[in-house]
Order: sequence, then structure tokens, then C-alpha cells
Amino acid sequence: MSYGMYLSAEGAKVQAKRLEFIANNLANVETPGFKRDVPTFQARFAEAIQQGQDYAGSRSNNNVGGGVKLIDVATDFSGGTLRQTKVDTDFAVNGEGFFQVRTPDGETLLSRAGNFLVNAQGELITQTGHFSVLDQSGSEIKLNGGQPWSLLPGGVISQGGQNTPIGLQSPQSLGDLVKVGSNTFRSLGTVTPVPVEERNILQGYLEQSSVSTTSEMMSMIETSRAFEANTKLIQHQDGMLSQLLSRVLRS
Repeated sequence: MSYGMYLSAEGAKVQAKRLEFIANNLANVETPGFKRDVPTFQARFAEAIQQGQDYAGSRSNNNVGGGVKLIDVATDFSGGTLRQTKVDTDFAVNGEGFFQVRTPDGETLLSRAGNFLVNAQGELITQTGHFSVLDQSGSEIKLNGGQPWSLLPGGVISQGGQNTPIGLQSPQSLGDLVKVGSNTFRSLGTVTPVPVEERNILQGYLEQSSVSTTSEMMSMIETSRAFEANTKLIQHQDGMLSQLLSRVLRS
């Protein structure tokens, strides 16, 4: 393969990967609490330098660049808009912090999606994965279906004279969070409770996805054109090689 064709192939591969992330973002535009994925790309060294056969800055034929590569996929933690649903079991964090949920395997995850429901056992759970919603002490929240309940300021569920603060945790850094599924996160570091004076949970509201349909569609058009340009370059270089080989064979 010619070096130019190799660079074009790398470019097409990267743009195809970027399209996958854009498509996933668009697929979750209606997912509560979803945070968009942002792929990051970087120019890569030529293959000889990557293999240790040369070094950057050598001014040789190997120091001409090796196209681009995917180096990281970041998560955009920008807050989504709050939509009023008037559903009692819908909650939205208005500010900092994440809900604490526990998986059936016992793992504790964080989420900004507050579209909860109450199952037959009175447990407050998520709609996706049926994870248990935890209180501030890390215990599962249970409600008595036969008694009325309400949400007090600060995100405290009040029922039958008992007050249960909804668990709201904050990681040391958003960079510690790793996405698990569409709208839950695993923290690689420690998490701390959000102070009482900073807790603000709204009942009957949901935080929407942070995906902007317009921005993602513009990115998709841009990426599709870049992919098409790279594939055309591959075809053009393949044609040039075919002509060159034909001339050599005829000579």
C-alpha cells in the first residue's frame, strides 16, 4: 500500500469511528440524564517511528506524519434542561451531585437520571436496569404504598413521620467517572455527600439529555464529508497505482 493510501485509510477509519459516537449521541437524545460522548483525536507518528525504527524530528522520510488516531473519549457533563413531568417519582438534581443507585450485583453507581418508579415491594428503583435508589446513608429507599408521601426541601422524602434524604453524592473529579450503560457512571475515586445547604432536588421534573440535535447533525454532516473525501482519495490513489503498474508491464 502506498503511503498516501495508508494516510487516507487512517483518516477514513477515524471519521467512521467518530460517526459511531455521533450516532450514539443522537440515539440517546431522549434518554434522561444522558451525557454526550466526545471523541478526541491526535496526529500520530509515522509507522517507523511508532515501531522504534526512527525518532520524531529526524528530518528523514519517516518524519512526515502518520495520519490521525483516536486517543480518548471524554464525557460532556454539561447539565441538560429540566423538563416538568408532574410525575411524583420523577426527580431532577438542580445543581451539583448525582443520585446513588445500586445494581442487582451490589455495585453502587451514580446517575443524573431521576425517572424512578416504585415496584411491588415498595422499593424506589430506576426504570433502566431496575437499580435500587439509595438514601444518604447508602440504604435502599422503600415506601409504604398505602400511605401518602411528599418531598421536602433538600430532597428529603417524608412519609408517616419518617424523613429519608435521597442519596446525593459528588465525585472528587468528574474525570473519575466512567460511563456504564447510557446514563449511569462508576466512580474510580471517592465520592462525598453533597452538603445539606447545597442539595436541591426537584420533584416532578427530569433532567434531559445534554445532546443538542442541531450540533450533532452538523457534526455528522462534517464527518460524513471528511469520510467521503478520504475514500475518494483512496480510490484516486488506487487508480494511479493501477495506471503505473500497467505502464510498467507494457514497457
